[in-house]
Amino acid sequence: MIDRLEKEVDMLERHLQVLKMVIENEPIGIVKMSNETGYPHHKVRYSLRVLEEENLIEPSSQGAITTERTQEFVDELDDKLDQTVDKLGEMRIDSATEVEN
Repeated sequence: MIDRLEKEVDMLERHLQVLKMVIENEPIGIVKMSNETGYPHHKVRYSLRVLEEENLIEPSSQGAITTERTQEFVDELDDKLDQTVDKLGEMRIDSATEVEN
């Protein structure tokens, strides 16, 4: 059950790393991103597609570039991550809680 969550968090981390590279280096292509991150081309391509579907980046002839929506997303990101961390913290089962058999 928790394995899926871990995989999703890893994928989100990759998507955000790719977005950060676009923000800092736009326009930037798949090959450069792959070389700098160490992610295989197909994983970078998938992250770019997800980011494009979210309207956070768009393709150009020189590589990926940001959109008008990118800054708004970045501005809201820390709060959304903090809310998620808090929610996960609320899900903890205290070690003091005894499991009845």
